[in-house]
Amino acid sequence: MTITGGDTERLSFDELVTSSERRLLRLALMLSGGVHSAEDLVQTVLARAHHRWDRISVLDKPDAYLSKMVVNEFLSWRRRLKNQELPLADLPEPPASDDISARHAQRDAAWRLLADLPRAQRAVLVLRFYEDLPDDEIAAILGCSPVTVRSNASRGLATLRANLPTSDKDD
Repeated sequence: MTITGGDTERLSFDELVTSSERRLLRLALMLSGGVHSAEDLVQTVLARAHHRWDRISVLDKPDAYLSKMVVNEFLSWRRRLKNQELPLADLPEPPASDDISARHAQRDAAWRLLADLPRAQRAVLVLRFYEDLPDDEIAAILGCSPVTVRSNASRGLATLRANLPTSDKDD
């Protein structure tokens, strides 16, 4: 049910969750790297938002505020899942290039590289390249300066480049 107050309409909490849950889950997945941790992250944020809904619902963009809550919760999360899968360091034989397993291996390698970054650098890279946000908006979400955003992006990309596996074509 949409709440009307004067000449502005506010979404109910249920309507906002319905309209932005999938987007929040995708954002959390990109940040956390795992489906279950992304679901936990969004669930935690939505539970907190529900308790503060009177204050959040009057904001101009409550869905953007929820995105910011997801990023902030990710950055402050100290809890680690105990049962994480550990991928093999090396595959027994390289997959064929047209094989679906090659795409899965590349995706898993990318997740491992992202997972090794510090949380702030990972958040900056996800917000910049996945959410396609400019530096000033990323800075506002993270509560830092645009210069800090650029330095975190630069350091994160340098770390990713340095850790990219080299392919031996002589084999």
